[in-house]
Amino acid sequence: MEGPVRELMEAGADWIHCNIMDGQFVPPISFGADTVKDVHKLGATPLEAHLMTLTPERHFDAFIEAGATRIIFHAEATPHAHRLIQTLHAKGVQAGVAINPGTPVGMVEPVLHFADLILVMTVNPGWGGQSFIRECLRKVEHIRHAKPDIQIEVDGGIEPHTIVEAREAGANVFVAGNFIAAASSPAEGLRLLRLACESK
Repeated sequence: MEGPVRELMEAGADWIHCNIMDGQFVPPISFGADTVKDVHKLGATPLEAHLMTLTPERHFDAFIEAGATRIIFHAEATPHAHRLIQTLHAKGVQAGVAINPGTPVGMVEPVLHFADLILVMTVNPGWGGQSFIRECLRKVEHIRHAKPDIQIEVDGGIEPHTIVEAREAGANVFVAGNFIAAASSPAEGLRLLRLACESK
């Protein structure tokens, strides 16, 4: 992982997105804070930790100490999204709230004026390489209309065609994994996505 991440940093990636999976909120288990700490040592590119976990607040401190400057938790994982946003802000990091494809956009409406970012999953979380779910873009449009200045991130199935669709719907932050991994190099994958996003 070190080589591709370093290459993305050197190619000018805006963020490094770290998927944290606990085997409960989603079936797979990924990696923990120690890996994020190792990534943090590779360069100055900011890191965000996407906690696909139950009880995400139990993991905040570990990932902040590892170097994450934005923590994203799932609205489905807590009845206290507003409190968790407050907790993250008090710790000096940005707070993001994610929703799955099957979750109504109304679940994040109460926190649009408090969160720094809303992540709209455009695949079901857990595995890379899934097909982009276009119906999720309606949520992006709704959020952009309701809160014009919020950061809206999309994650899942992002490649040169879907990044344009997502941008036109109102997203301005894009997570790409499978496309970059399949490109001739991580830097080339990033270049192609930037080119597509800026082409229209």
